[in-house]
Amino acid sequence: MARIAGVELPRNKKTVIALTYIYGIGHKRAWEIVQKSKVDPDKRTNELTPEEIQKLRNVISDYKVEGDLRKEVAMNIKALMDLGNYRGLRHRRGLPVRGQRTRTNARTRKGRKKTVGGK
Repeated sequence: MARIAGVELPRNKKTVIALTYIYGIGHKRAWEIVQKSKVDPDKRTNELTPEEIQKLRNVISDYKVEGDLRKEVAMNIKALMDLGNYRGLRHRRGLPVRGQRTRTNARTRKGRKKTVGGK
């Protein structure tokens, strides 16, 4: 089984699709990586040779992925919260950050409904 950037890639998926399991690699970047490393994109992950896996690792090392990327995103959010600007306040309060309505919906961000009883 191929382990790249600390992630076990699924065995029976094509290389391009399997690369998207790494945080920070989407479809477009996965195609770029496969093109640069000259690995067959239709080849299944369990069919890759150790040399091909090493080629993929070398190309992926040029990108910021997994732990480094997660850390950077967390630091960016923390910086917004420390500045105290509007987006930072929305992050701090656990509300939608990008202008969505909150009178209804927004349940993913707000969590379960807290019913306020009336008479």
